[in-house]
Amino acid sequence: MSNSADTPSGPGRPGRWRPVRLLTAAVFALAGLIFVTSFNTAKGTNLRTDASLLRFSDLIEERSHKNAGLDESTAVLRAEVDALADRDNGSTEAEDARLHALEEAAGTTETSGPGLTVTLDDAPPNAQAAPGYPEPQANDLVIHQQDLQAVVNALWQGGAEGIKVMDQRLISTSAVRCVGNTLILQGRVYSPPYKITAVGDRDALRRALTDSPAIQNYQLYVKAYGLGWKVDEHKAVTLPGYSGTVDLHYAQPVG
Repeated sequence: MSNSADTPSGPGRPGRWRPVRLLTAAVFALAGLIFVTSFNTAKGTNLRTDASLLRFSDLIEERSHKNAGLDESTAVLRAEVDALADRDNGSTEAEDARLHALEEAAGTTETSGPGLTVTLDDAPPNAQAAPGYPEPQANDLVIHQQDLQAVVNALWQGGAEGIKVMDQRLISTSAVRCVGNTLILQGRVYSPPYKITAVGDRDALRRALTDSPAIQNYQLYVKAYGLGWKVDEHKAVTLPGYSGTVDLHYAQPVG
């Protein structure tokens, strides 16, 4: 039998590899078209890192700084309004004292006294399980919303006269919320470590922290995976007054 019949392109037969060659040429042509289109679109800029394409995290950070500035402006305006009201209201000393007491209870005025600060933090990046504990999952190594809420609730239970989280005073409508591993509080964004400071009887506050079942559970993760937990006592600490709006945006008072 002739060997010519086994060659890729024998006499009078179409080449066996011609469709592959055509496919290869088509792929190169398509790649060239994509390259030209990308060049015309980019016009010399980097499409992956175009400054006009703000990341969502950048937008959140920008809005957080803007809200912080608005809080400061609100505090200044509120002080001016209070000064004008004190000058023109003609109220009695008893009425002034009652108003001041209501402002203290609402958290809109500065308060000072003995207290303590609780600091919560994520576990170290290289955290390993302590002997006898299972290997940690990702959620075991970060601070969650319920951890912050547990501390705040325990401090209120312990008779705190006022609480601030990070640099903001809490009031009755404050919501401690976490998105991912960041805290969003009254329009501003914070990252760990988280500091929660309370004014009140230090012994009562410590007992409330110790007696809280939610904090007892958190302490297991402190022991197992190295989550941060620290309590510092203060002979005297000052909390700022709440400076944001007190209007209700999504709820209306009954009646």
